[in-house]
Amino acid sequence: MSELVYGTYILVWPALTLGVLAVICSAVIKDAVHARKSDRNVV
Repeated sequence: MSELVYGTYILVWPALTLGVLAVICSAVIKDAVHARKSDRNVV
C-alpha cells in the first residue's frame, strides 16, 4: 500500500510541472501575438 502512495506522489510532480510549463508557454505565446499585432517587441 505504501508503494502505491509513494509512486503516486512521485508521479504527481511531473504532471504539475507540465501543467505549469503549459501555462507559462501559452502566456508567452499570447503576449507575442499581442505584441506583433501592436507592432511592438516582446522584450
